[in-house]
Amino acid sequence: MTSKVEEALGYEQARDELIEVVRRLEAGGTTLEESLALWERGEELAKVCRRWLEGARARLDAALAEEAEAEAGQEDGGDDGR
Repeated sequence: MTSKVEEALGYEQARDELIEVVRRLEAGGTTLEESLALWERGEELAKVCRRWLEGARARLDAALAEEAEAEAGQEDGGDDGR
């Protein structure tokens, strides 16, 4: 379950923080506890990003479906001027 803070993060904010978490993990030099905390935060941020991307995909799919329905309606019953 996500907290209110994570829900309030925009995609770009979550992505940027995730990039920083990965950079810190790859750089090393952290304790095991710090590394685990960073990894857990990274997992949370990845979920936030995934939800944003899934929402964007759903909106795009809906818009494309509307467009396809409109085009089909014009072909089936649209007035072609005859």
